[in-house]
Amino acid sequence: MPPSSRPLARPDAALTALAGALRALPPSLGPVRLVGVDGHAGSGKSTFAGRLSEALGGAPVLRLDDIASHRELFAWTDRLLAQVIEPLRHGDPAHYAPYDWRARRFGPPRTLEPAPVVLLEGVGAGRRALRPHLARLLWMDLPPAESWRRGRERDGAEQREFWDGWVRAERRHFADDPSRPFADVLVRQKNQGYEVLPGPAGQPPHDPAHDTQ
Repeated sequence: MPPSSRPLARPDAALTALAGALRALPPSLGPVRLVGVDGHAGSGKSTFAGRLSEALGGAPVLRLDDIASHRELFAWTDRLLAQVIEPLRHGDPAHYAPYDWRARRFGPPRTLEPAPVVLLEGVGAGRRALRPHLARLLWMDLPPAESWRRGRERDGAEQREFWDGWVRAERRHFADDPSRPFADVLVRQKNQGYEVLPGPAGQPPHDPAHDTQ
């Protein structure tokens, strides 16, 4: 679905610590530490991923809005695996054609380099077909009703029909292929900054900066 554009703020302490921990992880996909940022539509994934990217010194962000389409809201796994996952697994640049949600067609190819950390952001980033390739799965911990309310307010009345269809599709997706139970980290937005907590799958990533001698 169409991503929002909001100004990015300076990373807070929680994002700085999380960024350091993610850098310290072993690669999960060729030379890449692929980090999934999942959550309900409207939960703040795009803004958070942008701020985490800044904390990581400009890590690439692959937005699943560029991979999905009106015809394939969630049936994009094969395309992502072929165009992105497989090249990165070999340490090669990935090439994918981002979808234009207004023109309803895929655009010119875009290149994604195999950087040390790559963020995969969008609903379904933690689906079962992708989890073996992830170094960590982060979940934006906002309930679905609140997330969808925020998303509807953001996109306005002109997107009402789209949102009605999206909510039904998202419910079906997470009923069949839930992500939150497999999240390593839960992210909660505060009035200022973020709170980073252990997820259902275990403890948050180790931050060597917190080691004691």
